[in-house]
Amino acid sequence: MKKTILFFIICFSFLNHLNAQTAPIFNLYKGTVDAKNPVTFYIKTEENPCTADLMYTAMYRYDKSGSWIQLNITQNVKIENQFVFVEHGFSGVMILKKTGNTFTGLWISPDTKKQLKIDVKEASMTKKEIEKYEKTLEKVNYENNDC
Repeated sequence: MKKTILFFIICFSFLNHLNAQTAPIFNLYKGTVDAKNPVTFYIKTEENPCTADLMYTAMYRYDKSGSWIQLNITQNVKIENQFVFVEHGFSGVMILKKTGNTFTGLWISPDTKKQLKIDVKEASMTKKEIEKYEKTLEKVNYENNDC
């Protein structure tokens, strides 16, 4: 009897832990780099299962290009709503500030000689579009990180 009760307590605790985790959030941002080059950002935000901090999986592309660039995103803990986006392969870095549903800031080349203004605003997505972006994000991640 004690084993049965203990089993149910453990199962209940596990189910509560699963329910406590929040569902991922999917955001699409559209805007420009250098006020003239259209870009699209796709960012997936979810809770880190180990620390409960937010973690980000992301990619972006220049709309005239078909290629997606994977991004590693870190949030600055000292400055509210400031983020660093590092392009896979360190081909560029963005320091962006989030205000409401927009990101603004700079793209900086690895040699720091080129700095371009970035301004993107959140755009709506359908469920089908989210599925399409998720598949693309998974493909980009696989291409960049597969052994």
